Amino acid sequence: MLLTSIARDKMLKNGLAKNITPYIDSGRNVYPYDPQYNWTMDNYGPFWIPKKGASLTLNAFNYPFYERAIRVYENNKLEMRGGKIFINDKEASAYTFKMDYYWMMGDNRHQSQDSRYWGFVPEDHVVGEAWMIWMSWKNGVRWSRLFKKIK
Repeated sequence: MLLTSIARDKMLKNGLAKNITPYIDSGRNVYPYDPQYNWTMDNYGPFWIPKKGASLTLNAFNYPFYERAIRVYENNKLEMRGGKIFINDKEASAYTFKMDYYWMMGDNRHQSQDSRYWGFVPEDHVVGEAWMIWMSWKNGVRWSRLFKKIK
């Protein structure tokens, strides 16, 4: 059950529960699936999201995180050989991105297959756009915003 600390305290005070223990997902089965990143579904990052024209210094630590975007989405041959990074068979220490990328998060945090599992989404893979506010929450439901069109 997803609860705010206020809701948890109310449930305990009203006797609806005797004990509530927070569950923090500690599984390490998240993108980029590399043990050097000690990240979980609930404790993820920090990281930088690539944008068109921006350059990134490549190194052994960030290679697994950006490798898919550079190789698959931007159609480059990318390899690490002998501790050195090669792009299209030329040694490289940096890469300049050709597209904007997005980090997509599902609205059902623990049941969503989102960017925490498959990484960045390139701009040419975004298929739709938001047009309505279905739910709005800030210290409770903001009823006046529900089902409003996004301008």
